[in-house]
Amino acid sequence: MRRSLAAITSELQRLKAEGIRTVSISDESVALLRRALAKSIPPAVTTPPAPSADARLTAAPVKPTPAQDVPAAAPKVASNLPPAPVVKLPDGDKAARWSALRELVLADATCRANVRSGSQVVFGVGNLDARIMFIGDAPGAEEEEQGEPFVGPAGQLLTKMIAGMGLARSDVYIGNLMNWRPQMPGAAGGVQYGNRPPTAAEMAYCQPYLTAQIEVVAPELIVALGKTAAEGLLGPGTFRTLGEVRGQWHTFAGRPLMVTYHPSYVLRTPTNQNKRLIWEDLLKVMEKTGLAISDRQRGYFLGK
Repeated sequence: MRRSLAAITSELQRLKAEGIRTVSISDESVALLRRALAKSIPPAVTTPPAPSADARLTAAPVKPTPAQDVPAAAPKVASNLPPAPVVKLPDGDKAARWSALRELVLADATCRANVRSGSQVVFGVGNLDARIMFIGDAPGAEEEEQGEPFVGPAGQLLTKMIAGMGLARSDVYIGNLMNWRPQMPGAAGGVQYGNRPPTAAEMAYCQPYLTAQIEVVAPELIVALGKTAAEGLLGPGTFRTLGEVRGQWHTFAGRPLMVTYHPSYVLRTPTNQNKRLIWEDLLKVMEKTGLAISDRQRGYFLGK
C-alpha cells in the first residue's frame, strides 16, 4: 500500500511540475482509493460518557494527551554542493574527447556521492555526429541501474518517436540535465519508489557536463523533453506552464532549441491528441534539419 501511494504521489508531483492541474480518474479507482484509505485510518476514538456529579467532585483532573505530529520524511536533496565543475576537454577527435569527458563524469566525487548504493552515474549516449540531441531532466530507476538515459518505458517510447521521424536511436544523441537520480526516502533495503524533479542547484552542478557533451557532439539542434528539462535549459522562472514555450524555437549553447512534452506525458494519457502535440513539434525538428517528410508522416495521429 505504501509503495502504491508513493508511486501515485510521485506521478502527481511530475504532472504538477509540467503545469498540469487536473487529471481524470475513474469511479472504480476512486472507490479503490477510498477502501485503501479506510483501512489505513485508525478507528475514531469514542467520547466517554460524562461523569456523574460525585465523580466530578472526587476525580483528579486528567491532562489531555497532546497530539503527536509526525512530520513526513523529506526527500534527500543534495545540499551544500560544491561549485559547478570547470570542464576542460583534451585535444583530439570527437571519440577521444567524449571518452575523456565520460570518464571525468563517472569519476566525479559529487556525482558518485549522490548515487544510491548499487546504482550508477548516468552519462549521455548516441551518435557523436548526431544532428539532433534529445535532452531529458534526470535518470529514473532503470536509467540509474543501467547507467544510460531513457532506457525505461519513457525511453522505449522515445525510441519509437525517433523511428517515426525516419531515424534510429543510434542516429541521435540522448542526454540528461542530471548525471544522478535525485534521491527520495526509500523503503527497507534502500529501494526508492518514485522520482522527484532535480533542484536548481543540482541542475546547475551538472550543467557544465551537459554543455561539454553539446560541444563535443555539435548537433544542429536540441530537443528539450518536458518542463524540467526546458527550465534547466531556458532558466528557472522563464515560463509557468510548458504550453507557453513548447512548439517554439529557442536557443541554448548557440543552437536552436525545440521544447516539447516528455514521453511520459503520452504514457500517462495516450490519446491521439496528446501524441499529435509532440508529433507536431517533431515535424518542426524534421523540417529544420531537412529530413524528408512524407504525407503519411504529416498525417500521424490526426484520427480520433
